[in-house]
Amino acid sequence: MGTSDGWRLEPGGQVRGTLALPGDKSISHRAFLIAALAEGTSRLEGVLDSEDCRATAHALAQMGVDIREVSPGSWVVEGRGPDGLTAPEALLDLGNSGTAMRLLCGLLAARPFPTTLIGDASLSQRPMERVAVPLREMGAHIETDSGHPPIRIDGASLRGITYGTPVASAQVKSALLLAGLQAQGRTCLTEAVPSRDHTERMLPLFGADCEVNGTQICVEGGQALHGAEITVPRDLSAAAFFIVGALIAPGSELKLPGIGVNPRRDGILQILREMGADLTLDAADSVGQEPVADLTVRSSSLTGIDVGPDLVANAIDEFPVLCVAAACAEGVTTLSGVSELRIKESDRVAAMAEGLKTLGVPMEIGDDAVRITGGPLGGGTIQSHQDHRIAMSFAIAALAALEPVTVEGAQWAATSFPEFPGLARQAGIRLHDA
Repeated sequence: MGTSDGWRLEPGGQVRGTLALPGDKSISHRAFLIAALAEGTSRLEGVLDSEDCRATAHALAQMGVDIREVSPGSWVVEGRGPDGLTAPEALLDLGNSGTAMRLLCGLLAARPFPTTLIGDASLSQRPMERVAVPLREMGAHIETDSGHPPIRIDGASLRGITYGTPVASAQVKSALLLAGLQAQGRTCLTEAVPSRDHTERMLPLFGADCEVNGTQICVEGGQALHGAEITVPRDLSAAAFFIVGALIAPGSELKLPGIGVNPRRDGILQILREMGADLTLDAADSVGQEPVADLTVRSSSLTGIDVGPDLVANAIDEFPVLCVAAACAEGVTTLSGVSELRIKESDRVAAMAEGLKTLGVPMEIGDDAVRITGGPLGGGTIQSHQDHRIAMSFAIAALAALEPVTVEGAQWAATSFPEFPGLARQAGIRLHDA
């Protein structure tokens, strides 16, 4: 891992200045994978340098893709079309990345060779049948281990299907679209709840015809993609930690330029504004097909609110740091529709409840909702549960704590945000290696 095994955080501090955050993780994965399916050279700028994204790049290299980093954040992918992929000589180890594993299922389902996808202990507990089931309907030969990794794929000829996704999942949707591009006929899927649309936005940049009609997305099989130049926006999920930090630390003012503000991702901004956040977006623009903006955040008095399942789904990755904001708000915050969070890198609901209890803030867990009563934060030792977002969220909580906070398992931050400790110190967070 790229960071210390533990952090010690002194209480208090401010969050000030301008931070240049890394590229969006979700978009970086997709850029690698679609470029590998395309024919010709793709140039990718602003790619996130994290263990998750490097796992995707390494897996593609194992299958004969010429993929190389030419300077920090800049990559070149020499695509030879889907038929240019070759059988890997070893297992494809995706580390902690559920995105890489699920999207690769779709990419590899039509390839005429066997592959086995594995991951670390955390990823090996994540559910994979949700992507395997529809791919089997398309004719794919996929086996899981009681619904979990490892995943064995024996390439087959695929046929297009019409499918309704039972769970809001951009990963399942993206896997089906990647498979559909290699299938015979037309693949259409309808989402019960709209999920992130990065794949639909990116495919046309590579020349694909991807039809979007409300919550239905369709692709025709057999389309040839061509190389493209892609710029990855800065990651809103990474920004969320510093946004909450600036809100809860008195005297803070933070500028975050060029952040991706995709409307399927900006639930965290909507929720925080409803809680009373002083949060402005300026210089709205677009990078490729993705909207971006410069964010300015100032410390604010937050108030607890009720957040419904649609907004929670739109802030699924930001749930841990949102719990920190709720713990620092006046009154009660209720977050509904949280069951999906129990099968992420960790059981994030239980992990946040445990950590907040350590700091002296009660978090009640219901069947599909949590209730957090804001109050003063003490100190203590927090376990990351091998979850990058848990580790970083409690580092942010220390800004409002009355006593020191120690985060054990901080090295897991490197899976998505290895620059976090350095940027945190730059911003004024009193973070030390433990």
